[in-house]
Amino acid sequence: MQIQHNISLKEYNTFGIDAKAKHFVSIAAIESLKSVLQLPEYQKRFILGGGSNMLLTKDVEALVLHINLKGIEIVSQEDTFAIVKAQAGENWHAFVLWCLQNNFGGLENLSLIPGNVGTAPIQNIGAYGVELKDAFVSCEALEIATQKTRIFTKTDCNFEYRNSVFKQELKGKYIITSVLFKLTKNNHILRTNYGAISTQLELMHVEKPTIQEVSKAVIAIRESKLPNPKEIGNSGSFFKNPVITLQDFETLKRSFPEIPNYPISSTSIKIPAGWLIEKAGFKGKRFGDYGVHEKQALVLVNYNNAKGIEILKLSQVIQETIKRIFNISIEAEVNII
Repeated sequence: MQIQHNISLKEYNTFGIDAKAKHFVSIAAIESLKSVLQLPEYQKRFILGGGSNMLLTKDVEALVLHINLKGIEIVSQEDTFAIVKAQAGENWHAFVLWCLQNNFGGLENLSLIPGNVGTAPIQNIGAYGVELKDAFVSCEALEIATQKTRIFTKTDCNFEYRNSVFKQELKGKYIITSVLFKLTKNNHILRTNYGAISTQLELMHVEKPTIQEVSKAVIAIRESKLPNPKEIGNSGSFFKNPVITLQDFETLKRSFPEIPNYPISSTSIKIPAGWLIEKAGFKGKRFGDYGVHEKQALVLVNYNNAKGIEILKLSQVIQETIKRIFNISIEAEVNII
């Protein structure tokens, strides 16, 4: 374990923003993490996982702790399910592929989501009708102030849409070190009716899909819409899909009868933020080194050497425009640093 100084974070965030860390250390063991947290000279700390859900708008004047804990293990299994533990530093998509190789189901719809396992519960990542909480059992986390380990159950995490206790009252207080999942071994529950999965399976000439084929369909859809961060800097979906009241939806529908919608309850409706952004004319717009992706309006991109503050200002213009046109407030899904 070695603390470095004035390190570029360009390779550590999927937006590819060239911000610098005043101090930087890569953590590969729990004991190392505890030791670093006890250093009195580094009171300002910044926890970094896969760097996939953040926008750096300035240099980080703190000690950046890059959580690089590795390992996947089958904790227990019965006839119908397996309990699997993954360390926080494991790449999320690589972990999903590992599960599929072992014929463990439940995460296939979450294929190709960028980031690491440890940050997945913070965001309660989700895609194509599935959320992390659906397979989540618990997670281990280290309290920063005391270096004590705590186990958080699903109830403790208070999961909501793209939200958890780690983004709310416990924000910045814990570091997730591992996550426990309950995955099916047979009689897998396939979720193929959301988005274009069923259509993609038809294109693949698959009538009775396996979990592996569902994953391949999801990957194909995501690759057709979303830019590879290794080629074009981005953080996936920049905005959350807004949820509005049924009354507001009925009012909106009078002006925009074609507006897509997904009922959440008898009184609330989810509206695709990408549709709103595209309808407002931002899809494919480029402003020098940054802009809105040409295939997916939810994705803001860094084409080359854009500054984080430029992308932030673009996101704010989009938010203001959506509010003015549709009277809907859309929130950023990524963390603005």
